[in-house]
Amino acid sequence: MLPRLHRHPWMDEQIDAFREQVRRYVTAEMAPQLEGWRRQGFIPREVWQPFGALGFLLPELDEAWGGAGANLAYQLVVQDELARAEMPANTAVHTIAAHYLLDYGTEAQKRRWLPGLASGALLAGIAMTEPGCGSDLKAMRTRARRDGDDYVLDGAKTFITNGFSANLLVVAVRTGEAGSRGVSLLVLETQDLPGFSVGRRLEKLGQHASDTAELSFQGVRVPASHLLGGVEGQGFRQLMSQLPYERLLLAVPAAATIERAVELTVEYTSQRQAFGQSVASFQNTRFKLAECATLAHVVRSFVNDCVQRLLDGTLDDEAAYMAKWWTTEQQCRVMDECLQLFGGYGYMAEYPIARMYADARVQKIYGGTNEIMKDLIARRLLG
Repeated sequence: MLPRLHRHPWMDEQIDAFREQVRRYVTAEMAPQLEGWRRQGFIPREVWQPFGALGFLLPELDEAWGGAGANLAYQLVVQDELARAEMPANTAVHTIAAHYLLDYGTEAQKRRWLPGLASGALLAGIAMTEPGCGSDLKAMRTRARRDGDDYVLDGAKTFITNGFSANLLVVAVRTGEAGSRGVSLLVLETQDLPGFSVGRRLEKLGQHASDTAELSFQGVRVPASHLLGGVEGQGFRQLMSQLPYERLLLAVPAAATIERAVELTVEYTSQRQAFGQSVASFQNTRFKLAECATLAHVVRSFVNDCVQRLLDGTLDDEAAYMAKWWTTEQQCRVMDECLQLFGGYGYMAEYPIARMYADARVQKIYGGTNEIMKDLIARRLLG
């Protein structure tokens, strides 16, 4: 049993009750289908409609837009419970896209899209990465040129989460000069959209239930009214605006999966017999479990503190960068230690620890690589 954690003000009875509701639903309605979703390589978009109907998809939106008017901790609790159940991060991308619209969309854009995002009628993706352009968004080549009342979009994107299942895409495009000042965001309704196509659903090391796809745009006409915020050249600033919150969307699942891995490993090593005694009785096992439990406690304490600071408006970018890189590093470390304690069974995909090990690895890559996080921290340290 992990040590008791300090309770921050955000961890009240209402959020405890909300967490229990989400956990019950995910356990009963989603977890039993997860293996089938892994085999097919995606979660059907329709799955998120009952999730949205219960208020779990975007609880942080105001009631006017279909949410519950809750604070961001409620969304982070949803991500916590999904991660604990091995669900992929599809809705994390969805909430980021919704917040771009919430913060920068025109009133007409909010009315058009936010209610559907809250209900699950719309599932959002964010198309930034290109085949020759990863973290360096300033180098993107996908271009949108103005033609009357439309933009005409040409280019390609890759590694796009929800790329196959989403029916609403926030697409980073170049509308002007080279560099960050020429980047804009266009919102595309992709259903039966001429010139838009989904290429390969990419086969990944882990996160098999999350569709990651290549996208192609060939002469795609998008109404100029779909330019996020209505002003060109604001895309880079818009993308960078949600960094503290977005980093916690990675750090919270890291904490959840670390805790779950420790629980599973304690259970397994207590039952597994070797040389006439339980694996848990060996000193090496006990020491390793103690180390992993300590990391689980420290990671969760750090994450809970960051959540409180996010709600208080005091979570600076550097702390969020620290949370992203450090918690995901510990996630990968703990998965490796726990898998080792499972022995050969830990390498079998039928055991959760094997899947969690594979799923964890991308955490150090997406959302800004950990190397970039460290560089950003160092820039502030060194001036």
